[in-house]
Amino acid sequence: MADHMDAPVEEAPNAVAMGTETASSIPPEELERMTRDIIAALKTVYDPEIPTDIYELGLIYKVDIEDNRMIKVVMTVTAPGCPVAGEMPGWVQDAIGGVQGVMDVDVEMTYDPPWTPERMSEEAQVALGWY
Repeated sequence: MADHMDAPVEEAPNAVAMGTETASSIPPEELERMTRDIIAALKTVYDPEIPTDIYELGLIYKVDIEDNRMIKVVMTVTAPGCPVAGEMPGWVQDAIGGVQGVMDVDVEMTYDPPWTPERMSEEAQVALGWY
């Protein structure tokens, strides 16, 4: 995938793979704007048990922007037994669905690799007093 800031989850805490298909038909300026807007949208979704957004918590593993403007997200929750695990993909879908230019959103929940606190950004660690 071109423009794919792909980093193995285990090697880069809080790394989010953002990408598009090779030779995207979406103009580069629009792709950059969509990427910024998608990240901003993800930062509006909060884990109700932890007062930090899911992006900074490192719950988003991958976001793909396809040529047809379909957005595919791979995410996790802090624990497999999370009481909102079934609801959170809908929250993510709603948040990203409001971004200009997005045609549809597909959110996949995964537990592999499992989330660990090391996935949090420095900002989240400081906010939670874990830094």
